[in-house]
Amino acid sequence: MKKLLLPKQHGAWVMVSLPYLIGVIVGGPKWIHLPLFIGWLFIYIASHPLILALKQKEKRADYLRWVIQYLGTAGLFLVYPLLNNPRLLLFGFILLPLFGMNIFFAKKRKERAFLNDMSAIIGLCLGGAASYVVGSGEWNETMLVIWGACILFFTGSVFFVKTMIREKKNPRFKWLSWGYHGALPVIVFISGFSLLALTYVPSVIRAIVCYGKPMAPKHIAIVEFTNSALFLIGMLIWLY
Repeated sequence: MKKLLLPKQHGAWVMVSLPYLIGVIVGGPKWIHLPLFIGWLFIYIASHPLILALKQKEKRADYLRWVIQYLGTAGLFLVYPLLNNPRLLLFGFILLPLFGMNIFFAKKRKERAFLNDMSAIIGLCLGGAASYVVGSGEWNETMLVIWGACILFFTGSVFFVKTMIREKKNPRFKWLSWGYHGALPVIVFISGFSLLALTYVPSVIRAIVCYGKPMAPKHIAIVEFTNSALFLIGMLIWLY
C-alpha cells in the first residue's frame, strides 16, 4: 500500500482548518459542513502533488495520478454542497488566479517568496467565508470580516516564522515583522474594531518575546498552534 502524498507545511494545515472552523461556529453548524470540508481539504491536498509534477518531470506521471485521485475525491464530496448552494462556485473563481500565482512561483522555484505566501493565505482563508455562507445563508459583512481577519492573522504568522528560521539574522526583516505586528492591532482598533484588535495582541507578544531565541521547528509549531488557538477564542468572543 502506497503512503499518502500529503503536504508537509504544518502551518498550511492550520490555515485550511482554522478559518473554516470559525465560519462554521459563527454561521451555525450544519451537517453539510462535513462533506464541504472534506472536499475543501482534498482540493488543498491535491495542490501538493500538482506543484511537484510541475517541478519534477521524471516523476510527473506519478504525481498527476495523485492529483486525479485527490481531485476526484474532492469532487465527490463537493457535489451536494455545490448543488445545494451553487453560488459557492464564486469562491472557486477567486481561488483560480491565486493558485495560478502559486504555480508560477513553483515553476520559478521561488515558493518561499512573500507574494507566494500571501496568495496561499488569501486562498486558504476563503474556507472561513465559504463555511459561514453555508451555515448562515448570508453573503454579508461578517463573511468578509472572517476572511479578512484570518488573512491579517496568518500574514503575521508568515512574518514570525521567517524571522525565526530563514530571516533570523536579518535585522531589517525583524523590524518589518515587529512593525507589522505592532501596527496591526492599532490600526484595527482605530478602525472601530476594538475587540478584534485584542485578538492580535498575543501575536505581538510572541513576535517580540520569541525573537532571537534558539527554537527547533517543532517548538515554533507549538507556539504557532497556541497562538492560533488564542486567535480562535478571540474571534469567537468578538463575533458572538
